[in-house]
Amino acid sequence: MLYELATLSCPLLAVGQVSERARAWTAETETGTLLGCWRTEIGTLGRVVLLRGFEAPEAMNAERRRALMNPAPFHAGDRLTALTMDSYAPFPFLPPVRTGPRGGVYEFRTYRLRPGGLAPTLAAWEAAIEPAKPYTAHLMTNMYALDGAPRITHIWAFASLEERATRRADAYASGAWPPKGGPDQILEATSTIALPDPGSPLS
Repeated sequence: MLYELATLSCPLLAVGQVSERARAWTAETETGTLLGCWRTEIGTLGRVVLLRGFEAPEAMNAERRRALMNPAPFHAGDRLTALTMDSYAPFPFLPPVRTGPRGGVYEFRTYRLRPGGLAPTLAAWEAAIEPAKPYTAHLMTNMYALDGAPRITHIWAFASLEERATRRADAYASGAWPPKGGPDQILEATSTIALPDPGSPLS
C-alpha cells in the first residue's frame, strides 16, 4: 500500500465547498481509496487535506497525472490557491490505515530528517511502538516520503486536545516516548490540527 497526502489551499470561506468537490473527485475513479478528508483548524488555515491509499505506484501515478492535466484539479480549480500532492510509503511494521470513528481531533506531524536519517528513525519507532502503547494506540499511521526532502508524516487521532496533551505527557513521563534516538534525526518539525470533514471515512 502507498499513500498520497494532498493539500488543497483555498480562501477560508471556500473550505466547505472545496472539501465537497474534492471528495466527489475521488469518488469518480476506482483508482485509489479515500481514507480521510480534513479541514485545518490549528496551523495554516484554509486547507483541505486528503489521504488516499493505492495498491500500486502505477495507480497513484495515474491519479497524479489526472490532477496535473485537469484545468480544475479536484473539481476545485477556480477556488484553489495552491495544491501539493505528496507520495508516501507506510512504516513497514505498522498496520494499514483503518477507517471509521477514531476520535474527531487529528494531528498531522511532519519531520524533515537529516540525509540518511530514515533508517535509524524506522528502527527507533519500531522499538518504541509497543512500550508506548497507551499513546501509540492513537497513531493512525506513520509514513516516509518517496519524493522531495527526506521526511516522515505521522497522523494521530484523539477525542480532544486535552486527551492529546495528557497522553503525550504520560508517555514522556514514563520514558517510553519519544523513540530513543528518533529526535536526533529531525531537522525541522511542523504540526497541524485538523478536523474531519463530514464525509470523511476517518472521523
